[in-house]
This record gives sequence, structure tokens and C-alpha cells, in this order.
Amino acid sequence: MAEQSVPTTGREWHLAARPQGWPTPADFALVEAPVRQPGAGQILVRNAYLSVDPYMRGRMNDVKSYVPPFALGEAMDGGAVGYVVASQAEGFEVGDAVLHGLGWREYATLDAARAVKVDPQLAPLSAYLGVLGMTGLTAYAGLLAVGSLQEGDTVFVSGAAGAVGSLVGQIARLKGAKRVIGSAGSAAKVAKLVDEYGFDAAFNYKDGAVRDLLAEAAPDGIDVYFDNVGGDHLEAAIGALNLRGRAVLCGAIAQYNDTTPPAGPRNLALAIGKRLRLEGMLVGDHYGLQPQFLADMAGWLGSGDLRSAETVVEGFEHSVDAFIGMLRGDNTGKMVVKL
Repeated sequence: MAEQSVPTTGREWHLAARPQGWPTPADFALVEAPVRQPGAGQILVRNAYLSVDPYMRGRMNDVKSYVPPFALGEAMDGGAVGYVVASQAEGFEVGDAVLHGLGWREYATLDAARAVKVDPQLAPLSAYLGVLGMTGLTAYAGLLAVGSLQEGDTVFVSGAAGAVGSLVGQIARLKGAKRVIGSAGSAAKVAKLVDEYGFDAAFNYKDGAVRDLLAEAAPDGIDVYFDNVGGDHLEAAIGALNLRGRAVLCGAIAQYNDTTPPAGPRNLALAIGKRLRLEGMLVGDHYGLQPQFLADMAGWLGSGDLRSAETVVEGFEHSVDAFIGMLRGDNTGKMVVKL
């Protein structure tokens, strides 16, 4: 198989210590490591973009979860896209663009079976980490399969200016929701939700009690709540949900860095009389929707009916800054690092 000259070493980010509360740069180490040439059935990829995502914070804790925790003193991993620079695998040639799971490093050697070829002519390469990747499928499957969106529903999305939330609101509108409401953490983000993403209403959750702001935005209640935040947003949504309402529990970024157990929604008993359905979701359960998801998303992007925002941080050495910034809500849309 064809190869091209590549460096013998490359940089990678290691978890140096398990964060206590908010992560700090001291919890990470930028390490020079050997670049391993591919063996039979493997490829070597030069990463072009890597993803930083909220779920990665949970993997920094030494607790059992749906994915194993990051190991101390070893390279972390996550979504990345890049170009093949050496191949020992049928069907993969030097120069092919691929999506894979070994981010947080400049060069990745992996089994070709764990990579998916993508087309940089169809969409910018970074889009495969966001709107056309795991982020987009999370929004699509969460709203439609888990949230059972129906035409005429009123939908509330928390973290609505983030990577997933901004897509949820737009998909809801395109699929016939009567009213789409979002919450975000700044006046600029609120304006973007309404002016660019087509939300019917939005509010800055820092402006008052979420339950009051939501009641003002949705005087007739809500039918679907897409939860990226948890905490007071979930409690407010339970209060606002109509009979047989659905809550999609996708994330709880408001409490990922808490050092004490969060208070549960104090009004959970309302779910009984309202016959609410609160369901957690992981995108890995919904890969069967991939063909329909890609067809719909590519169509909406091509027609201009759906907009995708990215916050791009330049420089591999700033990956940790990007990750911590994403946890603090510095991003609009998907946060990616350009190597």
C-alpha cells in the first residue's frame, strides 16, 4: 500500500490528574509520543480537527459509566477527522478523509474497521464532527425517536445555542412544531436563536428564575423538553409539561463539575398525574437512523433550511482551553479544534 513520509513523533494530550470540580490545565499534560506505523489492516491518520464534548468530563472521573473512564498518564480519545498518510488496509488510500475515535492526538494509528471514509467535497471536514456526525444524530434521534415529536407540539430546548440544542430547535421547526423555545446563557446567544435559527422565543436563563422565564415564553405549556442542562431547567420543564409530555434527558452540563450531589427535581411527583415520560438517551442506540438522518440533514443544509454553527479553536496546543471553554458555554454551536 502507498505511504508518505510522516514524523516519527507527534503530540498527544494525556489526563494527568482526575479533576476535582472544574477541570484546570494542570489536570492535563501535552506529551511527545512515538508515531506507530500501521500494521496489517490498519491506517495512520494525520488529524485535521478534533472534537471536545460534554461527555468527556464524565470520563475524567474514575467511576463506572456507559464508557470506560480515561486512564491517567495515557492519551485521551474522542471524535476526530483527518487524512490517511499511510495505509495497510484494503479500501483506504493515502489522502482519504476519515472519521474516527482517536482524537486528542496529532497522529492516530488504528484498525481501518474503526474508521469511516467521509467526503470533504460534500461538506467541510469539521461538519462530520458536528451537524453530520454524532452531534447531529443525537439531536435528530433524541427529538424524533425518543421525544416522539408530533406536528403541532410546543418544544423547549435547554442549552439551545450549543452543538446539539441549536440543531434540535431547527429540526423541531422543520418537522412541524407549533412553537420552539430555547434557553441560553447570553443576550447574544438568545438573539442568534431567534434571528438565525428560527426559534419562536428564547430567554437568557441568567435573567431570572427559569420556571418564570419559561412560563412567559410558553403560556400554554410545552409538549416536549430536550434537556441538555439538568438542574433548575429540568425542574421548570416538569412544571410546564402538558399531559403526556415527554422529556428527552440528553445531558446535564449544569452539574458535571459539581462536587456535591445535585438536588433532584423537587416536583418530580407531577410526572404521575401528568403521565409524563422522562427518558434518557445515548446516541449509540440509534445508529439505525443514520441513513434517514443523513438524507434529511444533507437536504436541509443544501436548501439552506438548516444552519450549522461552529466555534473553531486554532492550534492543537489549545485543545484543553477549548474543552474547558466548552464546559463554560463559550461556544456557539459545535466546538472543534483545528490542528
